[in-house]
Amino acid sequence: MKMIVAVIQPEKLDDVKEALFHSEICKMTVSRVRGCGQQGGYTEHYRGQVRSVNLIEKVRIEIAVNDDYVKETVAAIIKGAKTDTIGDGKIFVMPLDECIRIRTDETGHDAIG
Repeated sequence: MKMIVAVIQPEKLDDVKEALFHSEICKMTVSRVRGCGQQGGYTEHYRGQVRSVNLIEKVRIEIAVNDDYVKETVAAIIKGAKTDTIGDGKIFVMPLDECIRIRTDETGHDAIG
């Protein structure tokens, strides 16, 4: 089992969800986050003062998948999120030691599916 975490541009969320749904992957958690990377941020004028904004709005998607679905899930995220510009985001694939479905007490692969 793996946990896939993707951090993407907010405006690409619908495209990523569409690509995931097309690959029949529809269980995910989505959060709004802020972060900085190669984009570095920007400056803005607010009430006559210059402010440096280096934490950019992003969207974090978390998906738990069985090992057989890792490549397909990653490919779908890339397909939906890619703009070929700095700031497209990152995908992290991590081992998932355990998953438990609360409603039924199922564990492991049964709980993810």
